[in-house]
Amino acid sequence: MAHEPDLTQTAEPSSDRRPDTVVDAEREYDFSRLQQKWQQIWDEKQPFTTDPDDTRPRKYILDMFPYPSGDLHMGHAEQYALGDMVTRYWRQQGFNVLHPIGWDSFGLPAENAAIKRGVDPREWTYANIAQQKASMKLYAPSFDWTRELHTSDPEYYKWNQWLFLEMYKKGLAYRKDSWVNWDPVDQTVLANEQVLADGTSDRSGAVVVKKKLTQWYFKITDYADRLLDDLNQLEGRWPTKVLNMQRNWIGRSVGADVHFTIEGRDEKVTVFTTRPDTLYGATFMVVAPDSDLAAELVAEATDDVKAVFDDYLVEVQKASEIERQSSDRPKTGVPLGRVAVNPLTGDPMPVWAADYVLADYGHGAVMAVPAHDQRDLDFARKYDLPVRVVVDTNAPVTGVIPKLELDENGQAILPDDLPELNPRETGVALTGDGRLMNSGALTGLSKSNAIKRVIELLEASGDGKAAKTYRLRDWLISRQRFWGTPIPIVHGADGVEVPVPFDQLPVLLPSTEGLDLKPKGSSPLGAAVDWVNVPDPRDGSPARRDADTMDTFVDSSWYFLRFLDPNDDERAFDPAQASKWAPVDQYVGGVEHAILHLLYARFITKVLFDLGHVDFTEPFSALLNQGMVVLDGAKMSKSKGNVVSLSEEVDRHGVDAIRLTMAFAGPPEDDIDWADVSPAGSAKFLARAFRLATDVDSSPDVVWADGDQALRRVTHRFLAEAPGLSEAFKYNVVVARLMELTNAIRKAIDAGPGASDPAVREATETVALGLSLFAPYTASEMWEKLGYDGLGVATYGWRKADPTLLVETSVTAVVQVNGKVRDRLEVSPKIASEDLEALARESAAVQRAIGDKEIVNVIVRAPRLVNIAVK
Repeated sequence: MAHEPDLTQTAEPSSDRRPDTVVDAEREYDFSRLQQKWQQIWDEKQPFTTDPDDTRPRKYILDMFPYPSGDLHMGHAEQYALGDMVTRYWRQQGFNVLHPIGWDSFGLPAENAAIKRGVDPREWTYANIAQQKASMKLYAPSFDWTRELHTSDPEYYKWNQWLFLEMYKKGLAYRKDSWVNWDPVDQTVLANEQVLADGTSDRSGAVVVKKKLTQWYFKITDYADRLLDDLNQLEGRWPTKVLNMQRNWIGRSVGADVHFTIEGRDEKVTVFTTRPDTLYGATFMVVAPDSDLAAELVAEATDDVKAVFDDYLVEVQKASEIERQSSDRPKTGVPLGRVAVNPLTGDPMPVWAADYVLADYGHGAVMAVPAHDQRDLDFARKYDLPVRVVVDTNAPVTGVIPKLELDENGQAILPDDLPELNPRETGVALTGDGRLMNSGALTGLSKSNAIKRVIELLEASGDGKAAKTYRLRDWLISRQRFWGTPIPIVHGADGVEVPVPFDQLPVLLPSTEGLDLKPKGSSPLGAAVDWVNVPDPRDGSPARRDADTMDTFVDSSWYFLRFLDPNDDERAFDPAQASKWAPVDQYVGGVEHAILHLLYARFITKVLFDLGHVDFTEPFSALLNQGMVVLDGAKMSKSKGNVVSLSEEVDRHGVDAIRLTMAFAGPPEDDIDWADVSPAGSAKFLARAFRLATDVDSSPDVVWADGDQALRRVTHRFLAEAPGLSEAFKYNVVVARLMELTNAIRKAIDAGPGASDPAVREATETVALGLSLFAPYTASEMWEKLGYDGLGVATYGWRKADPTLLVETSVTAVVQVNGKVRDRLEVSPKIASEDLEALARESAAVQRAIGDKEIVNVIVRAPRLVNIAVK
C-alpha cells in the first residue's frame, strides 16, 4: 500500500519571490469554484458524446453499472475513477471511445425499501437514480450521458421479454417442478449462485431452505462445456482468480453413467461416477432423500419404512445444501427397503436415502464404494454396511502387480504388512491411485486402463456409457416479487403455456395501488386481478398471466448491447453496431460478480451468437477488478460504524483530490485502506500543480527546443513512460512521475531559468495532460490558463517523446564509504568501471572519509555506484 508523501515541501524561493507566495497561490486553487464551473460547461457541451460515424479506431470501455440504493459510496468512487482513467487514456491515444452509463434499477432492495416506507418502488428507485446521477456528474467520469438507460424502464425490459421468448422458442427457457433455494425473509427463490458458502442468502443473509415449487429456468447447462472451454480465450486478459472461480463453479466431472436395476422397478436407475473402475467395490446405493426417486422407491415400501423416511425427510430439509455436503458433519440415512443389483458382479446392493447426496447432483443417486470414498466409508462404518477393497494403492501403477492370495470367496487376503488396506479398521478411505484387485478380469489394471475397460464393458452390455456431469445447474430465473420484468407467458385454461405475441410487448407492471407488496411466498402480481386475468392469445378464452418476475441478473446479462442504441424501438440492439463496437474492450468492476453476473452474461452472449444476433461469443474481452476501500483493515459497513462518507470527503477535499488519492493508493486490484492515505496531501499537490499554470508567462507559440534541456529530459521521460504504465494500470506510478515532474518544474521556476523558459511551459502543459486522467477539473482549468480551450485537454492527444532527449548525457553516481554516502558525481552513462573508481578515489569528500584507514575492498557498479570498504 502506497503512503502519501509530504507534498507541502517546495524548493527554496528565489530572492525575487516573497516566501508567502506559495500560500497565496494555493489559496487561488478553489476546487469548489472549479467543480461548479466545469460541471456546467460539460453539461452544456456534452464533450464525451460518442460519434458513431467517427472513423478513428474504436474502444468500448464499460464500468459495471450501479444499483440505485442511496447515494454513491467509497466503493463507487474507486470503481468509477478507475474506469474513467482507462477511458481518458484511450481518448488521449486517439481512439473513438464509447463510455456509457446506466442504472441496474430492478430488484429486491428497492422493493423492500419501498415496502418499509409505504411508497411505490418506482418512486423510491427513480429518486435514488436522480441522487446518484447528480453525484456521478459531480464526480466527473467522462460518460456519454446521451446513452443513459434504466433497466426498470419499459423501453428496456420489453427486450428482456423478447430475449425470454427467443430462448423459449429454442427450448432454452422452460418451467418445471423442483426443489429450490428459498429465502424465508425475502420470500422468494434464489439461484444456486445466490446462496453463499455458509448457506445464507446473498440478499437477506437468512439461512436458505429448500422448497418445492414450479419455476422458470434458463438451460445454461446446455452451454456448460463452452462456458468452461472458452475461458481459455480469456487467459491473461481476465484475472486468474475469476477464471478459476468460474471453472470451479461449472465443475465438469468426467466418468460414466451406470444403469442399475432395482428389484421390483422396470426402469433402471442411472448413477454417475467419476470412478467406474471401482464398480466391483460398490456395495450399496445412496439416493437423495428429497429426490423424486426416493419418493417413488419409498412409496412401495412397508408402512414402517415410510414412517421412518417421512420423519427423516423433514429433518433433512432443515439443513442447507452446504451443511449436507460438509465433510465434518456426521452422515445420516435410512434404508428404503429396496435392493439394487451391481451390473458387473450381480451382487445385491441395499438402497438407502442419505443426507450427503443432493437431488440435483448427477441423477440424484450414487453408487457407494466405501473402501475408496471417505463419505461412503463414514456412512458404511456407521450403519455396518459392506466395505470391499478393489484398489491396491500400494501397488505401482507401472510394472507388474504382485499376485495376492485369494480366500474361498475369491477375495484377496491382505498381507500382514499392509494393514492400511483395511479401511473398515483404519477409518481412512483408500483414495489414491494404484492397481485393481478383487475385480475379476480387471484385477491388475491401472486406474486409467480400468476406467476405459469398464466403460467398454458397460456399453457392450447396455448397462452404461461414458458421461460428463457438472456442478453447474440450470439458471432459476423466477422470482416471487413485484419489482422486476414480468415473464411474458399466459397460462391457458387447458394448462398450455402461451407466449405473449411480440406485438403485445412489453407486458407492463401494473400499478401498485391497492396491491400488497409484502413478501408472502407467492408473487404479489397474482393478486392484481385486472392484470393477471387476460384473454388467451390463441382464442380469447379466459387465461392468466404468469405472476412471477425475472431474476434481475437477466437485466444485466446483455445491457452492454443496449447501450449501442438505448432508444431503438424496433429491436434490442442493432447487430451492425454490435459488430462494430462489441465485445467490450475493457470491463471494470468488482470481483464479487465473478460467478453471477459474469457467468450469466457469458451464457446469454453465446445464446445470442447461436441465434444469429451477434458475431462474437464472449462479451468482455478484458476484465479489470478493483479492490475494496476499507478502513483500518476492516470492510466498511453501517453496522460496524466505520463508513467513510464519500460526499463528506468530496466536500472537504474536492473531487479531484479523492480521484487522485484512489489512483495513487496502489495497484487497482489491491484494497485501499482509507486510514493509510491522505486526500489532504493530494489536494495540496493539486494546488501546487495548478499554480504552475498561473506562473507560466511564456507564449503557447514558444519554441520548446530552446528551453532548459535538463527539464525537457524530465518531461520527455514522463511522456515516454506514462503510456506503458497506464496500459499496465500502474496509475500510482504515473501519479508519482507527475509529482516528480511538478517538483522539477517548480525548481526550474524558483531557482533555475524561470517561468518564461519554453521548457517550463512544455513541462507544465505535460502536467495538465497527465492530470487529465485523474483530476479533470484541475487539468481543464490549467489547460485554459495555458491559453487553450479547457474542454480540449481530454481529447488533445498524447505528445510523443523526443528520443534524443531520452538519451542520458550524464548520470549521478553515488560514492559510499562503509555504506555511508560521501559524494555524488555527475558522470557519463558509458563511463568505464576503472575510470569511475578513479574519480571516486580522487573526491575530496571521499578522501576525508577514508583518512588514514586502509581500503580493504572496492565495489563498482558503473555508472551508478562505488562502495569503498575501509578498516
